[in-house]
Amino acid sequence: MSTTVHPRQNETADAPQTDRPVVVCLAGNPNVGKSSLFNALTGESRETAHCAGVTVEACSACTRWRERPLEIVDLPGSYALDGLSGDQLEARRALLERRPDVVVAVVDATNLARSLYLPLQLLDLGYRVIVALNLSDEARRRGRMPDVEALSRDLGVPVVATVAPRGVGVAELEDAILQVAAGGGLGETLGTPLPPAVEQRVEEVALRIAARSDAGLLPPGDLNPRAAALAVLEGDADVTRAVGLSDDGFLTHADEALALEISRARHTETKALAAAAKMNGSPADRWWHLTTAPRTGIPIMIAVIAGIFATLFIVGDLLSQVLEAAWAAWISPLVTSAVTGIFGEGPLGKIVLWGVDGGIIATLAVGIPYILTFYFILAFVEDTGYMNAAAFLSDRIMHRFGLHGRAVIPLIAAGGCNVPAIIATRSLGNTRERTIAAVLATLVPCSARTAVIIGAVAGVAGWQYAILTYAVLTVVIILAGLGLNRFIPGDKGILIMEMFPFRRPVLRQVARKTWMRFREFVWDAAPIIVLGSMALGVLYEMGWIWRLGVVLGPIVEGWLMLPMVAGLTLVFAVLRKELALQLLLVFAAMEAGGAVMNIASFMTTSQIVTYAIVNAIYIPCVATIAVLGREVGWRRTAYISAGTIVLALIVGGIIARVLLPFS
Repeated sequence: MSTTVHPRQNETADAPQTDRPVVVCLAGNPNVGKSSLFNALTGESRETAHCAGVTVEACSACTRWRERPLEIVDLPGSYALDGLSGDQLEARRALLERRPDVVVAVVDATNLARSLYLPLQLLDLGYRVIVALNLSDEARRRGRMPDVEALSRDLGVPVVATVAPRGVGVAELEDAILQVAAGGGLGETLGTPLPPAVEQRVEEVALRIAARSDAGLLPPGDLNPRAAALAVLEGDADVTRAVGLSDDGFLTHADEALALEISRARHTETKALAAAAKMNGSPADRWWHLTTAPRTGIPIMIAVIAGIFATLFIVGDLLSQVLEAAWAAWISPLVTSAVTGIFGEGPLGKIVLWGVDGGIIATLAVGIPYILTFYFILAFVEDTGYMNAAAFLSDRIMHRFGLHGRAVIPLIAAGGCNVPAIIATRSLGNTRERTIAAVLATLVPCSARTAVIIGAVAGVAGWQYAILTYAVLTVVIILAGLGLNRFIPGDKGILIMEMFPFRRPVLRQVARKTWMRFREFVWDAAPIIVLGSMALGVLYEMGWIWRLGVVLGPIVEGWLMLPMVAGLTLVFAVLRKELALQLLLVFAAMEAGGAVMNIASFMTTSQIVTYAIVNAIYIPCVATIAVLGREVGWRRTAYISAGTIVLALIVGGIIARVLLPFS
C-alpha cells in the first residue's frame, strides 16, 4: 500500500508517535465543503491511496502528518445518523465500522442554526469531535460570522474556522486533530440536554445495555451504554439487535415517540448554541422559526395546504372543463373523421375511437389541469424551502400511519388528483413508506370523486349525506393507515433533516423541474390510458358489458343493494371516476327506452350514498394504476387494486344496510 507524506509546519511535541494510524472521519451535511476539506487534508494535488481493509463505500485515503500515519475517511453527506436508508445509513455504518479516533464535523458557518444538529448527535454517541466552521469567509462577508470561542466553550470541543478551497484554517485543524487523537483538547462535553422523562428512559435503557454486556451483547462500534441507548431509542435496528433488545419486550410502543422528542431537543439546543454564538438572525431565519414553531407553524401549514388544494380543485377543474370543451369542439370531430375514414363506422372504428379520442382526452384532462398544475405548485414550494418545515410539523401525526412528515403534502394534494400525489411519494425513504403513502393517496377522494359526491349525493340526497359520505371515507383512510402500519413488515422511517433557509424561488428552475416531471408522467401513463380505454371500448361496442351485468348481479344487487346499471358504470369509472356519474344517467336512459331520467327516480338515498362511497374507494382510475405500477411495482399495484375492491365492497355493503331504514 502506498502512502503520501503530507508536509506540516509548526510541529508540536505532543503529537502521538505510535505506528497505529489515527482514524479521522469527516462528517457533515451535503454542500458544506466537506469534500474540499478532505482534499485539503489528504493533499488535493498529491497521489493518495485507498486504505487496506476498508469495507465501506465511504471515500478514504491514507497520509502522514509529522511521520504519524492517518486514515482520513470522507463520509457521505448526511443531515443526521439515524435514517434507515441512503446516505444516513451508510454514514452511520461507516462510523461504527471504522471506530474513529476523531470525528471532524464540518458545518456551514453561514447556516449555523441549521448545521449543528449532526455535531450534537456525534457528541451524544460518544465520539471525540472537532467542529470545522467552513465557509467562514462567506459568513464574514455577510456579517454573520459566529463567535468561535463561545461556540467552542459551549460545545466543549475545538472549533476551527476554515475556508477549505483556499486552505485557510487547515493547519490549525490538523493540529487540533492530532491533539484530540492524543487525548487532549476536549472540555466537558455534555451532549444534548433532554427532557427529564426522556433522560430517565435513556438511563433505564443504558442500564439494561450495561447489564447485558457481561453476556457478550456489546453495542457495535464501541458505543458506551448511554450512546447505545440513544441509538436504540432513535430506531437504530443494528444497535438494538446487537444488545439483544429487539424482541425481549423491554422496549414499548411508547418508546417509538421518543425519537421525535430527542430530535426536538437537539433542534432546540442547536438554536440556543447559535444564539449564544451571537449569529445575527436573517429574515429567512425568522421565517424558519415561525414555520417550525407549532403555535405559528400549524396555522401557516394549514393555509399553505388549503391553498394547494384550492388551486388544484378550482384551477384544475376549470382547466379540465376548458380543455374538454375545446377538444370536443375542435379536435374530436377531426379525430373522429380520420378514424372512421380509416377503420370505418363499425365496431372496430368505434373501439379505436375509445382509445384515440377518449383515451387521449382522458390523459390530457388529467395531465394538464391537475398533474402539470400540481408539479408547478410543488416545484415552487420546494424552491422556497418550505417543504421541510411542513414535514417537521406533521411528523408526529404521520408516524401513526408508519410515515413521516414528508408524506403530508402528497396526501393532501391527492384531494386534487391521486396521480401527482403518488408520484410525489418517491421522496419518502423506503419501499414500506412509499407503499403505505401510495395506498392512502388512492383512497383520498380526488376532484373527480368529489364531483360524484357533490353531483349525486349533495345534489340529490342533500348536503348532510355528502358530509356523511366524507366522514365514512375519512374513517376508512384512518383505519387503513393504522392497519397498514401494523401489518406491513419493515422498519419505520425517522425524519431528520436540515431546515433549509427560505429563499426566493427562481422561476426558470421551477419551470424546468415542472416540465421534467410532467414529461415523465405523459411518457409512462399515456400508453396505458389509451390501451385501457380501448379495452373498455371492446366491452361496450361488442355488447359484452351487458353480459358482465349478469355476472355482477349477486354482488351489485344482492350485496350492495344497487340497480344493475350502477354496477356497470363502476366498470367504466376505472377510466375516469366522474365518468361513472355520467354513464349512470346514460345507462339508465337506455334501459328506460331513451327517456331522460333523474338519479332520484330509480335510486334511493341509501343507494346514492352507497354508490358514491363504493365509487370513491374501489380500484383507482387507469392513470393512477399506470403511475402506481411505475412507483411501487406491478405486483403491489395488483394487490392495492384488489384490496380497494374488497374494501369498497365491505364498506358499501355495511353502509347499504345501515342506511336502509332511512331510505
